[in-house]
Amino acid sequence: MKVTTPRLTQNVLTVEGRDGGEPVLFVHGNVSSAAFWRDTMAALPGRYRPLAVDLRGFGDTEPAPVDATRGLRDYSDDVLELVEAMGLAPVHLVGWSMGGGVVMQALRDRPGVVRSVTLVNPVSPYGFGGTEGVDGRITHPDGAGAGAGGANPDFVARLQAGDLSEESPTSPRSVFRSSYVKHPVPDEDFYVRAMLTTRVGEAHYPGDAVPSDAWPNVAPGKTGVLNTMSPTYFRLDDLPEIDPKPPVLWIRGADDVIVSDTSLFDLAHLGALGVVPGSPGTAAQPMVTQTRAVLERYGPYREAVIAECGHSPHLEHPDEFGRLLASHLGEA
Repeated sequence: MKVTTPRLTQNVLTVEGRDGGEPVLFVHGNVSSAAFWRDTMAALPGRYRPLAVDLRGFGDTEPAPVDATRGLRDYSDDVLELVEAMGLAPVHLVGWSMGGGVVMQALRDRPGVVRSVTLVNPVSPYGFGGTEGVDGRITHPDGAGAGAGGANPDFVARLQAGDLSEESPTSPRSVFRSSYVKHPVPDEDFYVRAMLTTRVGEAHYPGDAVPSDAWPNVAPGKTGVLNTMSPTYFRLDDLPEIDPKPPVLWIRGADDVIVSDTSLFDLAHLGALGVVPGSPGTAAQPMVTQTRAVLERYGPYREAVIAECGHSPHLEHPDEFGRLLASHLGEA
C-alpha cells in the first residue's frame, strides 16, 4: 500500500488477511528494501499485524533527498510519521543493520509510541566508522574514516546500472554472497533485485564526500545514505536516559563481516590489514562492543547470537530468528 504523510509518500508491504492484531513494523537496512522482510512477515504468528516500510530512496517509496546532517532522523521521522498516520502506536519496531539505527533513533525520540524493539545486526549507536573505543570517541573532528568516501566506486556504478551478474567481486550479487550472508540462501535473485531498487547519487547512495587532511583523507559530506551514519551526525549517547524503556532484543549473526569489531567495511580496520595504504595505526571501530555497552546502560535488553550466520539472520536462519522474535513480542 502507499501511505502519504506530510513528509512523503511511503510504500508499505503487508500480508493479505492480516489487518488486525498488534502491529509489528519492520525497517530494512542499507542497499535493500522492505522486500527483505517478506518471509519473516509471512511467518509471524497470527496475533500480529506485520508491516514493512521502504525507506526513502529505496524500494517504491518516494525518493526524497536525504539530509545527512540530521543523522538518521530523515528516516526515523518518516517512520514515526507513518506510525502516527496509520494509528500503529504502541508499535513493535524491528530494525536490521542501518534500519536498527533508524529504530534506535525513533526509540530515543518517541519512546512512548514503542511497545518493543528488536535490533538485527544493527549499526552501532555511535555510527559506522570514524570512532574508537567502547565509548565511541571520534577519531578526528571532521569524522574522517566515515561516510560516503568509503564506498567502492565500482559497486556504486554496478548498482546504478542494475547489474545482476556475478562477473565481479564488486557486483551487487557478489557483495550479497560475500557480505550479506555467510552461506547461500534460497531465492537469491529476489534479494539482489531488491538491492537494485536503491537510488544512486549524492542525495541518496552513497552520498557526497569531502577531502580531509586526516587519514584516510576522506570525510563525511552532508547528503546521502552513508553520511547519515557518520559519528559527527549520528550518536545515541543519551539512549539509556529515555523513559519509558521498552524491552530490546538484539539478534546478531556470529560471523557478520559488516557490523563487527573487525568490520571489513571499516576503513580503519582495512588500514590495519594493509588493504587501505598509509594507515597511522588507527584502531578499528569496536561496533558490537559499543552496542553492548550502550544496551547495558539502557537496561531491559537481551542479546541472542546465532552461530554460522552472517549479516542477515532473518534470511540465513529464518526458523531460529522467527522463534526469537515471536518470543520477544509475546513477552513485551
